[in-house]
Amino acid sequence: MRAWARRRIFFSLVAAQFFSSLADSALLIAAIGLLLEQHAAGWMTPALRVFFYFPYLLLAAFAGAVADYFPKGRVMFGTNLVKLGGCGLLLAQVHPLLAYAVVGFGAAAYSPAKYGILPELFPPAELVGANAWIEVSTVVSILLGVGLGSLLIAPGSAVPHLLAAPAANATLLISVLYGIAAVFAAAIPRIATRRAVPIAHPWILLREFRRALCVLWRDPQAQISLAVTSLFWGASATLQFLILSWAAQALGLPLAEAALLQIAVALGMILGTMAAARWIPLHRTLSFLPTGVAIGMAVLLMTLVTQVWVAAVLLLVIGVLAGLFIVPMNALLQHRGQALISTGQTIAVQNFNENLASLAMLAVYGALIYLDTSITVIIIGFGVFVILVMLLIVTRHRVNRHRVAAVSTCDLGR
Repeated sequence: MRAWARRRIFFSLVAAQFFSSLADSALLIAAIGLLLEQHAAGWMTPALRVFFYFPYLLLAAFAGAVADYFPKGRVMFGTNLVKLGGCGLLLAQVHPLLAYAVVGFGAAAYSPAKYGILPELFPPAELVGANAWIEVSTVVSILLGVGLGSLLIAPGSAVPHLLAAPAANATLLISVLYGIAAVFAAAIPRIATRRAVPIAHPWILLREFRRALCVLWRDPQAQISLAVTSLFWGASATLQFLILSWAAQALGLPLAEAALLQIAVALGMILGTMAAARWIPLHRTLSFLPTGVAIGMAVLLMTLVTQVWVAAVLLLVIGVLAGLFIVPMNALLQHRGQALISTGQTIAVQNFNENLASLAMLAVYGALIYLDTSITVIIIGFGVFVILVMLLIVTRHRVNRHRVAAVSTCDLGR
């Protein structure tokens, strides 16, 4: 493929991802606003993410195959329309949890196409850089989406008021963003895929997905990458709500201002992502595993913070560490997955594991909120958990590396 054609496709991909992710982030704030307007129970706020992530598990065996079988741009186009339908359900006053689950179905089918197209466009040496651009566009869109959602639901804001209720009005305006994302996705042309599983046979898809799970978890490099990304995104999903509760209780901030505090994390991730793209080649990815331990330690420091500016600096540092950490891991998994199975199936397996971890961690967090556990205790438990799991992953990597070295030595002896 010519370089100019590849750049044009990549621009459309990044633009589609930006507007779709922008709408996702803004819609979460609007959905939280709807729950507050309805005086819903406190546990329903983290439950929004549970309902969003659950479709990833239901569709895991099928989303990757669909992304491999159909042109990925068409898949991204259709899934943005599904998300648009979720906005329509919110406007029709369907319960926010159910409506947000529909948005989750669109996102579950969208992700394998979005990430799966990268190994088809770029050689391994350029995968970290390509992932960095996707992550930067995602993080910038999250940053702007949180700000946009907060602005749209804030009382007395200068945004157009087409509907009387602030959260419903925000949802209507956010739906336009999904339409823009669909237009950019439609501009992505067909790219030849290496392998496509017949999608007309569900049992074959389930069998192939199970095989893909086994292949990736048995591969030493893919195994570490899956474990790390699953922990990271599970922790990120929980941290998003943890920050909101912590900012309200420890710093005395209302929802709109607490949501804006997450911008510090997003800015940090942009800096970390850019640094990873510039200084971390694919073959050195696993040497940055200790960064995950540092993230857990930084989370523990949240319990000592009482001022907003200190909180912003600490969250910025957490974001930088996260950007350095996750982008190379994504690139490594995509590279190994393309070599072992297929791109769409690899991302589907990754999504399955990441969202299973997210559901488990959010369920624990929701249960702790239901039991009226102190936010300080939750933060300490959260940070210690991240540190311990990362130490186990680092130990596992060292064991794998020593086994490979031992096998190589035996082969040389022969």
